[in-house]
Amino acid sequence: MNNEKIGRRGFIKMLLAGTGAVLVVGPQKIGEFLEDGISASHAAVGTERSPRWAMVIDQSKCIGCGDCTRACAAANNVAPDISWNRITEAEPVNGQPVFLPVQCMQCENAPCVDVCPVKATYHRADGIVMMDYNRCIGCRYCEMACPYGARSFNWETFTGDNPEVPTWGQPEVERRPRGVVEKCTFCYQRINRGLAHGLTPGVDRAATPKCVVACPVGARIFGDLNDPDSPVSKALAAHPAFRLREELGTEPRIYYLPPHADGARQTEGEANA
Repeated sequence: MNNEKIGRRGFIKMLLAGTGAVLVVGPQKIGEFLEDGISASHAAVGTERSPRWAMVIDQSKCIGCGDCTRACAAANNVAPDISWNRITEAEPVNGQPVFLPVQCMQCENAPCVDVCPVKATYHRADGIVMMDYNRCIGCRYCEMACPYGARSFNWETFTGDNPEVPTWGQPEVERRPRGVVEKCTFCYQRINRGLAHGLTPGVDRAATPKCVVACPVGARIFGDLNDPDSPVSKALAAHPAFRLREELGTEPRIYYLPPHADGARQTEGEANA
């Protein structure tokens, strides 16, 4: 009986998408991410013309202040009991604290995409792992499959004030409905809006994920792995990096620059000063 209901629901929504109808539930519209006539839930990964967005987090600079978490909560309208971007404390180096920010890793081989029975979680052509909240049935398979603990189930409708607004910014997307799984989306709304206005994500602040913009010490870097001149490409070419749980073959797109034993890593400008 459950399988029959799921199938019927999915069929109706595919019909609506095919006829151009738009249903607004949560921050997305059906068909919002159409690319070359391919439905959003079946968008291909890594087409020749697509960027490959990635983030680099420099542990030598991160001070664990939580500004990134608060800015994320404001921009993405995240409920106080949910965190899309959590900060954990790692082993200290030479007595100095080391922090490990964790969020959706935007994996190229994402287990969450593979296990979703209704294709509510999918890759955009640029590789961002997205959620179609109108399709999500709340089974939480994706949450269980994620090896990074980056997904949260929305148990209640978020109706109160967002405590991070307006201090840390204004909401840029709608709140998710009750009964769906939600997570970081690399602030796709900022990327989309920026590209539409000729801006470069990772370079222009208005087109860059809010956590990157909010970091007071420049510990976060964003850009296109397909562009050798992007900030992430330059950082990865200049420094050794690691990714969390690489042995699983998920190919995450968040890289970490490990802390230096002798203190914070210098930027190119600081080194030449």
